[in-house]
Amino acid sequence: MSEVILNLQIEGNHPKTVTVTHDPFVIGRSVECDLQLPFPGISRCHTRLFKTASGVWMIEDMGSKNHTILNNKILQTPAKLNDGDFIKLDEMFIRVVFEIPASITIPKPPILSGRTLIGKAKELQKQWIQTEIKNENVGDYQRAIDRLKELVEIAKSLNSAESIEAIFGKVKEVVFRELKGIERLALLIDVSGTGQLELIKFAAKTPFEQQQMPTDGSWISRTICQKAFAEQVAIKTSDAQDDERFESEMSIVFKDIRSALAVPLWDENKVVGVLYGDAHLSFDYWQGGGDEDLSFFSALANLVASSVQRWLLARQLRSEEMLRQKLQRYHSPAVVQHLMRASVLQDDRIAPLEGEISIMFADIVGFTAISERLTPTQIASLLNNLFEEMLQEVFAFGGTLDKFIGDCIMAFWGAPESQDDHAERAVAAARGMLERLARLNASCALGQPIELRIAINSGKAVIGDVGSSKRVDYTVLGATINLASRMETICPPGEFVISEDTYHLLNSQEGLEPMGNFRFKGIDREVHVYQNKRLSSEN
Repeated sequence: MSEVILNLQIEGNHPKTVTVTHDPFVIGRSVECDLQLPFPGISRCHTRLFKTASGVWMIEDMGSKNHTILNNKILQTPAKLNDGDFIKLDEMFIRVVFEIPASITIPKPPILSGRTLIGKAKELQKQWIQTEIKNENVGDYQRAIDRLKELVEIAKSLNSAESIEAIFGKVKEVVFRELKGIERLALLIDVSGTGQLELIKFAAKTPFEQQQMPTDGSWISRTICQKAFAEQVAIKTSDAQDDERFESEMSIVFKDIRSALAVPLWDENKVVGVLYGDAHLSFDYWQGGGDEDLSFFSALANLVASSVQRWLLARQLRSEEMLRQKLQRYHSPAVVQHLMRASVLQDDRIAPLEGEISIMFADIVGFTAISERLTPTQIASLLNNLFEEMLQEVFAFGGTLDKFIGDCIMAFWGAPESQDDHAERAVAAARGMLERLARLNASCALGQPIELRIAINSGKAVIGDVGSSKRVDYTVLGATINLASRMETICPPGEFVISEDTYHLLNSQEGLEPMGNFRFKGIDREVHVYQNKRLSSEN
């Protein structure tokens, strides 16, 4: 026969029927399988059913870890399927039925009226406080007033909550008090703004249940949550396993979800998440209607949405401020503004990329001897004052601070914002640093005369955030940086030197003269070096 019905039987749950409608038919843990069984003991692609040219259905193991067992025997080679065969995959049993005689029916509970309610969140939010007034009944008026007062108190409480923990704490208190049927509660938020719901907080009504809840949120029906989020609908089901709308969603069966409520966090401007609650049992009082629970849950979610919006905004502002402070350590204010506007950041990091840059090393001449004459406090004060002055020249020409290496400044141009004239900027900054230092020495602003050696090289480098999850540094890597570091050692005091690669990138070589050819450790070629003419010779 061309059709095979697999009757998936799970102990303690209603049997499910999956119809094989095409050939081949793959069963496994992967979402790409025709029948997904999301259990650790099931391989990604565990078993496949296929039909021979003569129309005979066969079963074949796909190299699974725990084997495919057909009628209590491990399946070694493809075998013919017969009516009534039993397939065992890990702890899952599947019965093969080629046809169902008219006298036999597969038990399937009826869909009772009111068992599942799906309504527009906006309408349900208003419904809870819009009590029907009959014949100007005073009791109905009072009920409406009481409900309004309750929402006001909840809103005040949520408004005073500054953290997401405090927000969820208020919500948990209200839900477990007002909705007796809810055993577990979860708050899912679209933190990234991409439509992906993240589990932020969860809780159970009892301490025992809390201990049993997986922290990864695997107990939550993502199917129900995603429907509430995407369609902006509120969902209440008293038995999700008996609802034909969820029949194909095997996760609801596997997670033993019976009763569930899910409402979007929506404040009429944007959906930011979902408030979800469920229970293992099916509650009869929901089957006859019980839509007040869903209306209340929706009204509560509307208030929660505003609080979550504030939390998301505060979180974004804090993140941007932390990022701005981090970037300001390395970049000029103009570059920081560019980075904050541009989409170059991935998870608050600048992804490493290859680019053309000019790298500078600026080192204090005779720093060891200076350190021996000063106290540690005086050394720190000297370096702080010098670095503050020198970085003004680096930033003035759009440079980026890589790091301070003892008494050395390491800076570069050409990234993260591309600069075609990076060599011109680096040389101009070097001249500016020497001129500024000359003025500082003339005024004795640093307490004693200081000289610098500055080396500049240009070429390819890898630029970006490099490090571990605990510490990340924005830096540059590559042979271009190594050469610049070596060149600094041959620079005369009070001058700067540049490589021939930097020299050829300059529009004007005025003020520069050949210094000679040099070989450096770790560099397998001879490097032609240029130096600036002494400031005194230019005056």
